Amino acid sequence: MLTEINGELIPQIEYVVFRKCTPAWRMPRHILTAWDITYVAEGRAQYSIDEEEYNLTAGDLICLPPRTRREGVTVPDHLMQCFSVNFRLTNLKGENVRLPFPIQSHIGLAKDVIHLFHDLSFVWLDKQPGYALKTRGIFLLILHRLFELASSIPSGSGETDARIQKITRYIAKHYAERILVKNMAALVGLHTGYFGALFHQETGVTMNQYIIRTRVRNAENMLRSGEYKVKEVAEACGYCDDLHFFKQFKAVMGMPPSACIPKRNN
Repeated sequence: MLTEINGELIPQIEYVVFRKCTPAWRMPRHILTAWDITYVAEGRAQYSIDEEEYNLTAGDLICLPPRTRREGVTVPDHLMQCFSVNFRLTNLKGENVRLPFPIQSHIGLAKDVIHLFHDLSFVWLDKQPGYALKTRGIFLLILHRLFELASSIPSGSGETDARIQKITRYIAKHYAERILVKNMAALVGLHTGYFGALFHQETGVTMNQYIIRTRVRNAENMLRSGEYKVKEVAEACGYCDDLHFFKQFKAVMGMPPSACIPKRNN
């Protein structure tokens, strides 16, 4: 029995690898016995998944359920580097859970996601006492971040304007930079006024509200890692004024940034 995501996830990780392909690298055809998530950090590859061909490029997320048939090769002139995790996933009742990601989605290159994957790989290989619990925690952070990135990408059902898709993907990659409505309108060849109305129609918020929400969600993720100070997070997410960051964060999240920093036991 498969149930949908309800926030109660218990992953059991079976394998973690940071794969750096050689020109002769080839993944032989096999059938997965567990879930597999692959995040392409660099280069390209060609996969056959259930007899369908997929071209992978940096920033792609591949999500495959058990019993999927898969094989692949890298592109020799653009050697792939990727993170892959094999895992089983249940809820608190012990029921199998189905992830909501499509087989292939382009979520872009996110430095915080790459950092989390590197941490996961290191802890998995280091095998210090308690590593299983720590890898589970890091992987849940990765899943949470992937959900956020995927939610900023339109579903591809044909109901979302392709021009707005392009802009939301741009924002997901460049949210820490200064992004102007007029520049985004020019990027998709629209008049500024029409672009603003179309963006609101497609997303339910103005472009500036969307940028603020994206910045704050990324800031929350960094703060919850416990690895950064509030000022560092503010700067990394595009804020040069700490007070401005505090106000926007509290307006979106309903709490101050400091409330997201995990308390440490001395």
